[in-house]
Amino acid sequence: MLTFDEKLSVITSFSELERKDVSLGRVNFQYNESVYDKKNVVYHLHPNGNGFVYAGHLSGYDTNDKGLVNIREFSQEELRTIIEQSINSLSHRPEHEMIEEAVIGDGREQRWHGPEGATLLLVHEDSLWNIYAGLNLEAAFESYEEAEDYLMDEGFSRLRD
Repeated sequence: MLTFDEKLSVITSFSELERKDVSLGRVNFQYNESVYDKKNVVYHLHPNGNGFVYAGHLSGYDTNDKGLVNIREFSQEELRTIIEQSINSLSHRPEHEMIEEAVIGDGREQRWHGPEGATLLLVHEDSLWNIYAGLNLEAAFESYEEAEDYLMDEGFSRLRD
């Protein structure tokens, strides 16, 4: 296990991260250029060597409900790799997120999955329930029940939040 100082050495080698001292001697490191509200890359690095790195947009890591990975037992190379990946994941939004953001705006939305991995968005806009496939309007309904019936008839099921 790396010591606190060894972990600090790896983390501070990333010039794009800004150190923020917090309580009990713990340290956060933020990526202020993040395209998400999430800015903490390193969270609560403790003098005992424990701490977390944000991996909420990454696969292959065992994250908690906040998208954080415990780095207590990480090697120098593992720590460097996850920090690089975390920064990269916060640097740009995947195309599907940008499309969804463009479609959803301020509307209430639900994601539905169906045959062959298809995903549709059900968005409440003004007084209608609109179904989108990407940027394309697939169908529009006056009530949620009508939209839900249509989606279920087409073999789609709602993803739970």
